[in-house]
This record gives sequence, structure tokens and C-alpha cells, in this order.
Amino acid sequence: MQQNPSPTRVLVVDDDPTVAEVVAGYLGRAGFAVDRAADGPGALASAAARRPDLVVLDLMLPGMDGLEVCRALRDKGPVPVIMLTARGDEEDRILGLEIGADDYVTKPFSPRELVLRVESVLRRGRTGPRAPGSSGPGPGDVTHRAGIALDPLARRATRGGRELALTVREFDLLAFLLRHPGVAFTREELMREVWGWDFGDLSTVTVHVRRLRGKVEDDPGAPRLIQTVWGIGYRFDAPPDAADEGRRDERRPDERWPDERWRDEGGQDVGDDAGRDGGRGPGSDA
Repeated sequence: MQQNPSPTRVLVVDDDPTVAEVVAGYLGRAGFAVDRAADGPGALASAAARRPDLVVLDLMLPGMDGLEVCRALRDKGPVPVIMLTARGDEEDRILGLEIGADDYVTKPFSPRELVLRVESVLRRGRTGPRAPGSSGPGPGDVTHRAGIALDPLARRATRGGRELALTVREFDLLAFLLRHPGVAFTREELMREVWGWDFGDLSTVTVHVRRLRGKVEDDPGAPRLIQTVWGIGYRFDAPPDAADEGRRDERRPDERWPDERWRDEGGQDVGDDAGRDGGRGPGSDA
């Protein structure tokens, strides 16, 4: 007799029993198995006893705060983390993203929205992002570019044969950029295609780009691969490796290498990461 697969397990960490109960209730009704912890040590003990598939983690915890818990969880292995933060804690939210959180939700929040965010992070962790109607390598193809090999099915990325320690969102962002070399995307477009959101804090994209540069660039301070396009957003610049050379001409015309309109007369990238919104959001690159 075939056994049913185990339900996806979510660990909810919040010292407010009302918030924890409501969140756990909504997740339970959505079909998730839910464990609860009221503080950092309890969260780490629960995760050690029964590894969660995702953690919903309050930033403001007594004693050991959510940032410390997130670091400790990430040290034990990759696990998606969604942080719950107060609306005014912008710097802490950005720091949470920088140490490996995959998403955050500000309090007060809609429990239904949180469930949707949980499902989105888990879904993309299994399948990865893919732009509607895009051509080129499919979700099951290993992509080779600029010394980077990315296997979407195994959720594994290497550079020069060395495995890259990427969070769920970092992997998704890298996969999307590798599939669209030479195309400039706004932060709004990246948020929609990689995060699956039609609205949100654009600094989320900026922080993830900065973290990804730190893992794939020889010199993150002078990036050669993930370029900033002034007034637009970001572009991945790298010729395909030999394994993918045959695929280059299969891209749509709008996915081909751009002309020089985004470069100055010396051939260098110009500008900063300001999106079409005309300004630099919180956490923008210097």
C-alpha cells in the first residue's frame, strides 16, 4: 500500500502567543504541518529535532533575536526563512535579507498573505523562476555561463567547480539572469518574475543582487557579470560557455546582446541601480 507523502513542515517562531496561534491556524488549514517555538533556543531545538521545510521567524524575540536565530539556522543548512518584522524596522529587514532570509512580512499583516508568501517561497524553491514565453534553456536544463553551472532540478549552482551556497531567492535570481543574458531588467520586473510579486519593497531586489554579487563576482565592488544599468536596473553580462554556445541564437531578438546604448564612450557601465521609479530605494548599492 502506497503511503501518503509527509506534509510540508513549517516552524513558526514568535513570542506573542496570539500571533503564533493565528499563523499556525492559517498554515494548518492550508495543509501544512506546523511546529511552534516562543524563543530562539526553542526554535533551534525544534529545528534540530525535526528539520522544517520553512521557518516563519519573528525578528523581535527575547534574548536571542531573530537575526541570530536566522544565522544559526543557515549555518546548519539551507532552509527558507520568512521574517516577521515591525513596520518601522527597515534597517533590520534589510539586514535580515543580507544574512539569508528569503522574504519578510511586516506587522500587522494579513495571515492569508503570509500563507501565500509561504507557498510562493516553497513553490519557487522546488521549481525555480521562468519568464512566461521565454525561450532558451528549460527548467530541467543545466545552464553553463561565465564559469557558472546551474542545475535547476538539483537546485545546485557551481562556479569553477566550487558549489555556491545560495538561498532560495538567490538561486532563483541567478537562474533568471542566466537565462536572459544581455537583457536589462528593472527591479520591478525582477520582483515580478523572480519573487512573483506585483508590488513590494524594491530594496529586496537590491539586497539580493548585492548578496549574489558577493558569491559570483571576482570583485563584488567592481562587478563584471551582474551589471548595474543606469535608470533601469540590472543586466547579466557574460558570453555563454562552450556547452551553451549552440543555444545563443535560439533566444528571442529582445534577449540578444544589447547595443552600446547602455554604455559610455569608454565602454564602461554608467550610473547606479535606480529603477524606473527614478530614485534609489532603501538598501541601494553605493
